Amino acid sequence: MDIAIIFLITAGIIIIALVAINAFLLWKARQTNEKIDNLLEKGKIKDFKDIFLSQKEKIGDLEEKIREAFLKIKNLEDISETTIRRVGVVRFNPFNNMGGNQSFVIALLDNKNNGFVISSLFVKEGNRVYAKVIKGGKSDHVLSGEEVEAVSRATSSK
Repeated sequence: MDIAIIFLITAGIIIIALVAINAFLLWKARQTNEKIDNLLEKGKIKDFKDIFLSQKEKIGDLEEKIREAFLKIKNLEDISETTIRRVGVVRFNPFNNMGGNQSFVIALLDNKNNGFVISSLFVKEGNRVYAKVIKGGKSDHVLSGEEVEAVSRATSSK
């Protein structure tokens, strides 16, 4: 074989390899440019300083929103301490010889066992309703057995 033919074949292989490398590099450059365009928000941001300032502003906004969310959660926790969370109900018959268990006592207490009991006594002439304040699971008023049981059921409920 002639040295010129070997030279031409080698040069052809090198040219084909260089064209393939060039095509690969152009493809990678296009991908990189697309990523840079996305980072720079398609030309809205002119340099990296603007990117950092934009991110700092976004982080500041998010931190403020997180602070507000934590304040709202704390406020809800404070409110929930005084809401009715425990309930105890007792149905009974105040008069053994007539009617069914149409009378009842309901104890409504918060997380610290503060609240009230409502007693409803159903009698032949009508219905009587009484309410008594409960503080720490106790009352300043004398509680009936049914009221004590309703408070006990409420304090033991979760």
